[in-house]
Amino acid sequence: MQTKLDLIEQYVYRKFSQDFTGHDYYHMRRVAKMAKHIAEIEGGDLFISEAAGWLHDIGDKKLFEHPDSERKELQHFLTNIGLSHSVTEAIFQAITDVSYSKGHIPKSLEGKIVQDADRIDAIGAIGIARTFAFGGAKDRLIHADEGEEKRLASIQHFHDKLLRLYQLMNTDRGRAIAKDRHEFMEGFLDQFYEEWGGR
Repeated sequence: MQTKLDLIEQYVYRKFSQDFTGHDYYHMRRVAKMAKHIAEIEGGDLFISEAAGWLHDIGDKKLFEHPDSERKELQHFLTNIGLSHSVTEAIFQAITDVSYSKGHIPKSLEGKIVQDADRIDAIGAIGIARTFAFGGAKDRLIHADEGEEKRLASIQHFHDKLLRLYQLMNTDRGRAIAKDRHEFMEGFLDQFYEEWGGR
């Protein structure tokens, strides 16, 4: 028998299976599993953390042409699979402030957990791969020496955002996982610049 989380996973697969920007089904799956792991240690609600991990990018304006319609559709979906109003509200609360660009710390523990899980997936080896997948999908250069091309290139994204994420973790467990990934990313950039310079 399918669980509610199975139904949520299927919903997410339909939405993101053809995404090539690094915000694909597998990103959602990793964030969901990481959120559950952090919730187990930090004392968050396991179902809300995992469900919100699966759903955190629904209605993201950089991924959807009609974000409000997507959020309304999600609301109907969660009601139709039998989630109570309070659980649905808790999921929406958890995903409301996840985005880095909003610059907010989520109000609920589950929101903090999902934000950590999402940010963890943006750094380390996976984060490096996702950065260049997104850049390629948006016709961006890998790197450039100067000017506007440098500012818009994928490598600049590490300095604008990714290297800052470790210091922005909300939970102790998230911070511990992020530390190793952050250091891996720093090592990658050192090697990248050495090779870029022809050494």
